[in-house]
Amino acid sequence: MEETAAPGTGMPQLDVTTFSNQIFWLVVTMVVLYYVMSRVALPRIAAVLADRRGTITSDIAAAEEFKLKAQQAEEAYKKAEAEARAEANRIVEAAKAEMQAELDTQIAKADAEIAAKAAESERRIREIRDSAMELVADVSKDITSDILGVFDTKADARTVNAAVSNRLKGSAS
Repeated sequence: MEETAAPGTGMPQLDVTTFSNQIFWLVVTMVVLYYVMSRVALPRIAAVLADRRGTITSDIAAAEEFKLKAQQAEEAYKKAEAEARAEANRIVEAAKAEMQAELDTQIAKADAEIAAKAAESERRIREIRDSAMELVADVSKDITSDILGVFDTKADARTVNAAVSNRLKGSAS
């Protein structure tokens, strides 16, 4: 059974007899679609876009504000750091000056002690020298008396003392 197509049948969209009907429904559909789009969909899309634009604008403004605050905070940090460094330098200089003053005091004290000990040592050396000279004089007088005694020469103690004293004075100068 073979079916044969009726003449003029084919795709209904291409049938010229139904063009007016198709054009009518096309216009009705387009008007309804335009009405739905302009009254419902496009205002919603416009509202979403406006909200996004507002959010982006407020986010950019907030970012600029935060950037400004960050710059101010950085400047405040740098100022505080510079002040802290200056204060630290001042403290270090004060400590150095205090240590130098203490060191100068200790050095002066040590110098005074050294000078006192040196004066004491010189005094003791002078005493030792004087006592040594006295001992030398006494020993010289005794030896001179003994030597004169060995040579059977008599001299009184006053003469021996005067001769030894003159000789010691002459060798001391």
